[in-house]
Amino acid sequence: MLRSLRRRGVATVDELARELGVSRRTVLRDIGALREEGFVLHTEPGRGGGVQLDPQSVQTTARLSVAEVFALLISVAAMRAAGNLPFSDLADTGLARIEKALPRDKVRDLRRFLDCLHVGQLSPLQDLSDRGDIDPALLPAFESAFLQRHCLRLSYRDARGQQSDRLVEPQALLILPPLWYLVAWDPSREGFRHFRMDRISRPEPVQDTPFRRRHVPFAENICPYGALHRREKTPAPAAAGQSAAE
Repeated sequence: MLRSLRRRGVATVDELARELGVSRRTVLRDIGALREEGFVLHTEPGRGGGVQLDPQSVQTTARLSVAEVFALLISVAAMRAAGNLPFSDLADTGLARIEKALPRDKVRDLRRFLDCLHVGQLSPLQDLSDRGDIDPALLPAFESAFLQRHCLRLSYRDARGQQSDRLVEPQALLILPPLWYLVAWDPSREGFRHFRMDRISRPEPVQDTPFRRRHVPFAENICPYGALHRREKTPAPAAAGQSAAE
């Protein structure tokens, strides 16, 4: 419809319905939907009237993917865990509005994604001198791995600088600001492993490799994302859990 209105300038509802092969009711519904997205549409009733798109009109409602909304949520969670979110109520309100604008199936995916997220506080003894950037390809890879239960193939550099290729079963994401971890079951080592995200490269979900979800034995001072608001903040350092960190 947008292309047609930009091309024609002005069109009646009947003309739009014929061109698009839909009913008048569908055209009227779509006009309302476009207005909700921020497009300015002028309508004139009667003979000689019609629908006109303001040539300077642009979309103002953002269409965010599940991964993009998840990125916003975990960023806010990290700031809150670090005690560095002075406007948390406003941030929560804005994020709630964004979530409300998502289609129902996307909301379901987002909540499944958030169920895998845990937050805690990093030990003050942790060495951060070698902290690097996180590969931007990680989040899209995580979306597929966590939602579709696909194993993840990745290259990992451990604390000694040794590089290895792994095929793992992603189970959780852990934020210990300023470090972020992928918690995964490593079949080759028959146990959970914590992979620092800034040491992961070349992440690739592997199709047709389903796995079962496992209970991750986190330490008591690690909380699920959903309980973050209710968590009592304590200065005690957090262990990364009972699985091995690499």
